[in-house]
Amino acid sequence: MKKLILTVAIVASGFSTFALVNHSIENETIAVSIADEFKEIALENLPETITAAMAKDFPQATINKAYLNSNEQYKLEFTIDGTENIVYADKDGNWLKEADVMPKKEETTEEEELEPNNK
Repeated sequence: MKKLILTVAIVASGFSTFALVNHSIENETIAVSIADEFKEIALENLPETITAAMAKDFPQATINKAYLNSNEQYKLEFTIDGTENIVYADKDGNWLKEADVMPKKEETTEEEELEPNNK
């Protein structure tokens, strides 16, 4: 009798573990690409303010590529000691955070629509 109860218990536990569903959680990755709006420019076309800022803050850097967007913001790819880096700057040579680099808005806001045209 003990063997019968033990056998039933083993078979029942086998069915219950077989019926378990594996709920795997998939990692979701969201990638935001702000580089799509930048157009590559020649290094000779960099403004003096940008090259002066690079020389002041990154004297050991070698600029590899430069990009410009419609807001006159620059993306600079440079190398220091074999390590590649990316920085953003405005046309006056001020460094920008990646979050501050925004595409140019072409839509008017509600406030702009309400203001009279004083030209």
